[in-house]
Amino acid sequence: MENKNKQILRIAGVLIILGIIIGIFSIVPSVESDEFLKEVHPNKNQVFTGAVFQFFLIPIYVGFSLLLHPILSRYNKTLSLGFVGFRFVSATFQLIGIVLLPIFVLVSHKYSIANSSDIVIYETAGETLRLLRDLTNHLGVILATGLGNLLFYLVLYRAKLIPKWLSIWGFSGNIVIMLASFFILFQLIEVVSTEYGLMTIPLVVQEIVLAIWLLTKGLAIKTNPMESV
Repeated sequence: MENKNKQILRIAGVLIILGIIIGIFSIVPSVESDEFLKEVHPNKNQVFTGAVFQFFLIPIYVGFSLLLHPILSRYNKTLSLGFVGFRFVSATFQLIGIVLLPIFVLVSHKYSIANSSDIVIYETAGETLRLLRDLTNHLGVILATGLGNLLFYLVLYRAKLIPKWLSIWGFSGNIVIMLASFFILFQLIEVVSTEYGLMTIPLVVQEIVLAIWLLTKGLAIKTNPMESV
């Protein structure tokens, strides 16, 4: 059982690293640009590539929670199940966001060949589409993932499965990234910007440290943990 847990935790650590790397490649600058109607169609290959990487993130994020659920549920079944549930909610929002990307390409193409009298129609359609995607990706995905992660770190903190400083760091990083999602939604910052990059750094570094911890030390799993429902 101990060897099996070690193998599971190593796989979980690898998934974290993969998620970070693929997450970087999943960003589509043309869609995030203020001039997205002009930029998306000429960069449709970039949009397609981003969509593929975004799709790969779904099994990585969901798989991470499913891998750890049997271990976490020994300490708190409710919080562990909530963690998994939020990952599935996040995956649903992520999938919706991916489905919206081809529509961006279509609207951008129509905008590029539209008569001057029709441009307003495509600008309105584009802004509506942009708002829908922001609600899906920058609010739905990030909030669902962040809330699930808070439950995840609460289990780790209470059960002392990792050092408390690492759990607290995880709490803080997720709260900051959720705040950043609201700033993006209200156009206070841009996704591709220095401000957003700075706000993501604490969580990215923390996840790298967590991944290394899982790969090298694992979790301080007790033989007979006190389970709670």
